[in-house]
Amino acid sequence: MGELVPEEVIERKIFMIRGHKVMLDRDLAELYGVETRVLNQAVRRNIDHFPEDFMLSLTREEILNLSQIVISSKIKHAPSVFVFTEQGVAMLSSVLNSKRAVHVNIQIMRAFVKLRQILFMNKELAHKLAELERKIGKHDADIQAIFEAIRRLAAPQPVKSKPQIGFKSDPDWKSP
Repeated sequence: MGELVPEEVIERKIFMIRGHKVMLDRDLAELYGVETRVLNQAVRRNIDHFPEDFMLSLTREEILNLSQIVISSKIKHAPSVFVFTEQGVAMLSSVLNSKRAVHVNIQIMRAFVKLRQILFMNKELAHKLAELERKIGKHDADIQAIFEAIRRLAAPQPVKSKPQIGFKSDPDWKSP
């Protein structure tokens, strides 16, 4: 079926709320090609498929904070907004029962996996930097000596006066 939605579009629709990476009901409905109301009705009809760690209902304060980030101004006035974790998004394709939902879900799952990999690489890099800092701390005096030598080499050398080349006139000289 090819790529229905560019990966970057999906990644921009993933937010961090209450320590979870989530997607808004509105964004998911748009990606699935259904109205938000239809998506939420399907969820309510199958509410037992969506425990707390799959779906969150945002508080009014969270909606207002999110409305400053999200481009759509409609979210600010929404009576309720649901957000879905990665597991909740996976469950949505089973309650929506459409081929598009299944294919879009596959793309969304790949985006979540990619984000997890990026976070892991960042943690690994931070760990390696901390280890390097710890090792450098043990050799601090040696490193300082190297930096001092580099500074001396890079510092401008004092300019020595050069001997004058060519004819010099002697003010005391008198012609015969």
